[in-house]
Amino acid sequence: MSTSQTFSADLLLVDDSPDNLRLLSLMLTENGYKTRKVINGERALQAVEVITPDLILLDINMPDMNGYEVCRRLKQSDKTRDIPVIFISALDDVFDKVKAFQAGGVDYITKPFQIEEVLARVNTHLNIRKLQKQLQQQNSQLQEEIRHRLSAEEANAQLKALETQLRQQLNVFLHAVSHDLRNPVIGTKMVLNNLTNQVGETIQLPRKVLERMQESSERQLGLINSLIETHAAELWGLKLNYQPLELKSLVRSALIDLQPMLDKEEVVLRDRISPNLPLIKADSLHLVRVYQNLIGNALKHNPPGFCLTLDAQIENEWLRCTVADNGVGISKEQSEKIFDLYFQGSHKRQSVGLGLGLYLCQHIIQAHGGTIGVESELGIGTTFWFTLPLT
Repeated sequence: MSTSQTFSADLLLVDDSPDNLRLLSLMLTENGYKTRKVINGERALQAVEVITPDLILLDINMPDMNGYEVCRRLKQSDKTRDIPVIFISALDDVFDKVKAFQAGGVDYITKPFQIEEVLARVNTHLNIRKLQKQLQQQNSQLQEEIRHRLSAEEANAQLKALETQLRQQLNVFLHAVSHDLRNPVIGTKMVLNNLTNQVGETIQLPRKVLERMQESSERQLGLINSLIETHAAELWGLKLNYQPLELKSLVRSALIDLQPMLDKEEVVLRDRISPNLPLIKADSLHLVRVYQNLIGNALKHNPPGFCLTLDAQIENEWLRCTVADNGVGISKEQSEKIFDLYFQGSHKRQSVGLGLGLYLCQHIIQAHGGTIGVESELGIGTTFWFTLPLT
């Protein structure tokens, strides 16, 4: 036997006969094994706790604790259950051998033993144990590789989800710009079209119209800046510029941009908002967006000549604002999804966006700490409502 293959193997010899221990130890050390010797089962259990051997040669007939009991205890411990145990005994009955294997032994050598047999069996089981350790190590490495691969796949999936989310946010931002700017631009365009219909080289422009166009341009610029700030704050981390506001005046400014379209659609406007309401704490630009989107939504989905009612009532510490129409109404199924991103109603008369207006309104009202909802009945009309905290 090559000593280079076995020199590192540490063998624990357990026998109550000192002569047997000396003989067995001499044979094994001469063949390159390191050996430790103990004379009873209790000391054997103590020895494996100090240094875990590569293999144990264990006698069966010993006082106090026999070899079967020693082996059973070894197999009960996670630390020692994988140590191969070879029984060495003068007992040659089949029953004794079966009992040894049932206790957890890997082999059985009958006394008087032959050195060639002992070396062959020891070497065989050391090689088996070595292969078992290699297999366990490879299995652990494989499991680790699988965990890494799964982690990489999960990370890749998270990146793809993040990419999708960012792309969606960018789409929302771009569409929000086009959607929220469309109504005031249409209003300005209608005014300019009316002016160009005048006869002659010189066009008469009333100061009041010019002032309204100037106010509209300022609101559009403010809206653009607001949208850019919103996107820079990861889109819906809205940066609100809170100010004490009078709702009546705010709604009046929101209507200026929409007035040409309201006139064209022959809308009957009923502004029931009291000028005596307490002040609200809100961002005027964002709140104008809410009103213009809600009113614009009514213009899109209803036939000409409908009635539009604006109102606001105090409810405890909140102001409940409503935008109601007596138009075509919304089904219950559509009402449940109407604030979803890209949702579009089925009664839309004109294509004016991608279903973002009400989605944006919801985020703006929620950023103010309020809630928004809709009540509707087909053929009767629709009421959008939202709440704002009073100052």
